[in-house]
Amino acid sequence: MAAKQRGRTNTTKARKQPAVKPDAIMQLGMGFWGSKTLLSAIELGLFTELAKGALDADAIQDRLSLHPRGVRDFLDTLVSLGMLQRRGSRYANTPETNLFLDRNKPSYAGGMLEMCNARLYKFWGSLTDGLRTGLPQNEAKEGGNFFAALYADPVRLEGFLKAMTGLSFGAARAIAKRFPWKQYKTFVDVGCAQGGVPVQVALAHPHLTGGGMDLPVVQPIFESYVREQGLEKRLRFHLGDFFTAPLPQADVIIMGHILHDWDLEEKRMLLRKAYDALPKGGALIVHESLIDDDRKTNTLGLLMSLNMLIETPGGFDYTGKDCRGWMKEAGFRRTYVEPLAGPDSMVVGIK
Repeated sequence: MAAKQRGRTNTTKARKQPAVKPDAIMQLGMGFWGSKTLLSAIELGLFTELAKGALDADAIQDRLSLHPRGVRDFLDTLVSLGMLQRRGSRYANTPETNLFLDRNKPSYAGGMLEMCNARLYKFWGSLTDGLRTGLPQNEAKEGGNFFAALYADPVRLEGFLKAMTGLSFGAARAIAKRFPWKQYKTFVDVGCAQGGVPVQVALAHPHLTGGGMDLPVVQPIFESYVREQGLEKRLRFHLGDFFTAPLPQADVIIMGHILHDWDLEEKRMLLRKAYDALPKGGALIVHESLIDDDRKTNTLGLLMSLNMLIETPGGFDYTGKDCRGWMKEAGFRRTYVEPLAGPDSMVVGIK
């Protein structure tokens, strides 16, 4: 009798176990379907058009010069993905797509996604080759150099630098808010691009003066953006290659989305250069999509590191713990990590 009772208990437990389903596997495996739908919508300028007002499918088809066959499926897929709203027969942006995917707004973050669509989408198709060889899978695979070509074309470069501003917009505002700027007077952003981070810091703290360091071709783009914000008297451009030239001296040095481009020795060299340029008590801020210390939860940080495999000879992303260790090796006496916006965090080192 006891044996039969145990058997019934085991059967009951087996019945209560949740069913194992392939849903999550299939959703992730086919995730590029949804991704490419969004990227095509950005490429077509859909969100910019809808920022002017809601439209029905026929009007969207006409304004974007689309074929009638796929229009409704395209738009309703974006509704299902949470990228559009539909009221009756009219489609409209969500609050998020209206703010971040309208090309006419300073908060536009689609520039990075435009680059993903135009370049990275096809290069990620060679990820398996990159994992097997450890070699970049971008233009370098055919003897090209994306960054050399980019910096030789002022129009493309300006678009790329605007994309970097969009990528760093949330982090820039968080840095301006969460770092103790009242203790400092000057700062410089190394590898400043268009100047998104210096502008947000300067706007939030009128007592600060600073600027950005980058290659000569970036100077007119940086200065134009700074003038648009009315900050030309407080922010100036420092011309130079941060690999070969000394870093500008300032109370605070910022490096955003810079270290992950380079191999370990190059990372360590840049941190030493920052240490040398700072006064005693000065601070270095490194901000990236840091991988969490357990390497389990910040998926974007991990994917970004795989993107460095695709894009660079030796670059990789890293954890806050990794960066703090490298900072201590460079001589920084105190370090800490603080979350910023979304997947981004900053590592701060005090000299």
